[in-house]
Amino acid sequence: MTNDERLALVNSIPVIRKRTATAIIYCEANFGAIDGKTANGLVRHSERYEILSVIDSEKAGLDAGMVLDGKLNAIPICRDLAESLENADTLPDYFIFGIAPSNGMLSMHERGLLLEAISHGMNIVNGLHEFLNDDPVFKAACAVSNVEILDVRKPADKKDLHVFTGDIERVTCPIIAVLGTDCAIGKRTTATILTQALSERAVKTVMIGTGQTGLIQGARYGVPIDAIPSQFCAGELEAMIIKAFKVEKPDVIIIEGQGALSHPAFSSSSFILRGACPDGVILQHAPGRRYRCDFPEMKMPTPATEINLIETFANTKVIGVTINHEDMSDPEVSSAILRYESELGVPTTDALSRSPKHLVAMVLGAFPKLAEMLPAAA
Repeated sequence: MTNDERLALVNSIPVIRKRTATAIIYCEANFGAIDGKTANGLVRHSERYEILSVIDSEKAGLDAGMVLDGKLNAIPICRDLAESLENADTLPDYFIFGIAPSNGMLSMHERGLLLEAISHGMNIVNGLHEFLNDDPVFKAACAVSNVEILDVRKPADKKDLHVFTGDIERVTCPIIAVLGTDCAIGKRTTATILTQALSERAVKTVMIGTGQTGLIQGARYGVPIDAIPSQFCAGELEAMIIKAFKVEKPDVIIIEGQGALSHPAFSSSSFILRGACPDGVILQHAPGRRYRCDFPEMKMPTPATEINLIETFANTKVIGVTINHEDMSDPEVSSAILRYESELGVPTTDALSRSPKHLVAMVLGAFPKLAEMLPAAA
């Protein structure tokens, strides 16, 4: 990776590059679980890295695709770093920390493992709030092994950050934000599937990443919104959307959501609604989730209350609901889809277990001018 590309990833400057780098992902005891969302996302979709294996001793010997979605993808889950290295034909270029703990920090054991990976000559991709390039121990280790650390969440210097200007009003294509009723509920996955599905229908679509996983996956446009000082959050997102609009000239822009507007632990959704001023919102909900993840005494909101909050907070409209089917059978998913469509009066689907055409129809129904732009064969 060139220095320009490294700076582009760290500072969220869009760069187009082929997926040539190889990587292994560390996700001990969390692959397929909520805190393993970075690893889960990279196994499902990565434009930047070829994933060679996942480290999780509790699921060692299994196929990563089978664990996530019941579909083989030939990415093995290994017991430890030694087994992952033995499994690789050549030394992987990158060691990706694939866990997203609520405190955003490394344990002592994890620090040791990252230093071990560096000693083997692997570059590190770090999506945590702890910036390893600022740590003298890691800086010295990188110098010895001639490798680099990508602190994905590290924002630009304050002098280079943007404040909100209102120029978002000059973006003339629809802006759709994928928000949710909780954190780690599938917003990025739904946004990614929707972006791909619209693009396949000849609707030119750009996705704006707002979290570490989307940036690691290779989002060409994005900001690590939960790591930016609050004064600049709305402005940084607005500036990135305007840049994507000017450069790509898209038909629609999709914004990856973070947290939940109703969740007291997170402010990201409010900044996304302010900075993006979305024309429409798709709400992701997990009917089988009784309590907020990491908050066992905090009950989940209903889609109805979250929709009311979003539409009261911002000048926008929820155009559809998407379901996270964790802890649900397929008949339960079908029942939930019918129930929410009846109760809420908006189209509902599951982005992973149902055809993407339902997502496309959701968007085209809300923005009929997009449908008019489609070629006759689409």
